[in-house]
Amino acid sequence: MPHKLIRMQRVRPEPPSRRPIMIAIAGDSAAGKTTLTKGIAEPLGPSRVTTICVDDYHRYDRQERKGLPFTALHPDCNHIAIMEQHLQLLATGQPILKPVYDHDTGQLTRPELMEPREFVIVEGLLPLHSRLMRACFDITVYLDPPEDIRRRWKLRRDTQKRGYDVEQVRAELEAREPESAAFIRPQRGFADVVARFSPVVGRDDPPGTPLSAELMLRPTIRHPDLHGILAERDQRAIHLRLCRDEDGLPVDALHIHGYVPREESRMVEKALWAQLGVDAGYPAETLGALGNGDRSEPLAITQLLLLYHLLAAVE
Repeated sequence: MPHKLIRMQRVRPEPPSRRPIMIAIAGDSAAGKTTLTKGIAEPLGPSRVTTICVDDYHRYDRQERKGLPFTALHPDCNHIAIMEQHLQLLATGQPILKPVYDHDTGQLTRPELMEPREFVIVEGLLPLHSRLMRACFDITVYLDPPEDIRRRWKLRRDTQKRGYDVEQVRAELEAREPESAAFIRPQRGFADVVARFSPVVGRDDPPGTPLSAELMLRPTIRHPDLHGILAERDQRAIHLRLCRDEDGLPVDALHIHGYVPREESRMVEKALWAQLGVDAGYPAETLGALGNGDRSEPLAITQLLLLYHLLAAVE
């Protein structure tokens, strides 16, 4: 090793004794990534978790993108190489100087120092885009709502919170569709858990009925013994079955109906939490929050399942 490299190695601080547990939450714009992330991060607490949005790695601001032949979903519109490097650093317990993209103004602002804590939650459009990125994660999740529901969510969010009008959002959705199909949706195939929040197929529920959830639990990681939990109880609205995914491979599908009674949901959540054998109290109050005081039992169980995986991964 050259003399200069030896000196650099000697002064470099020792890495942490334990690497962080990392989870990726991928999905298209307005698929619910931030809502899911918040419900996972809050029970862990700010001293234990670092949350990062890889949409901050946009290469161009909103004004600059107007003259480009691609949208923010395209890898060429993002600093993919820097994203890969930063995820590797975080996965080995090292800090990064992360870029910041302000979604309200559409501008790139001052970068911020991010220290990886015990858990790192990474959400965004492209966290599972490359093999190198995927190798950094212990658990991978893809949010897969029906397209009509996602578009409705995006219309509401972008008009109410980001200053767009309806026609601007619709035009953006159409412009992004080819790149969504080419770069966002393929990430579904690399997820350990695929979550879809939607109405129950075949039911003619009235407007305002809470969305149900279907979780595809792939055998790429070890899931909790849900068969045992559900077999012990007479479940009316939560059930598990073996089915085939889009790729034809068998997966466990956990169905949680939107009308699941709170008491039934709470029994399943407590039984799942008990499997961990942890001393921390069950985080009932922070799960399933949709904002404005609304709550989703399917979302609560989904968040708890992912919390289970994070805590179970701690050696």
